[in-house]
Amino acid sequence: MKSWILVIAAVVLILLGGLWTLQGIGVVGGSAMTGDTTWAIIGPIVVVAGLVAAFLALRGRSGGG
Repeated sequence: MKSWILVIAAVVLILLGGLWTLQGIGVVGGSAMTGDTTWAIIGPIVVVAGLVAAFLALRGRSGGG
């Protein structure tokens, strides 16, 4: 059960990081984050953190349990 929670958290991180990246580069408008290069840097970092968390959660699930 714990690994499913980690997978869900990882998906949320990936989606938020993607949104923040798109806002940072100006593709998605409508917020104070739009066009702010800080979010264009933070977004991909959050995406990578989400990918690492997903990898660890899924690797733990497939390892016999």
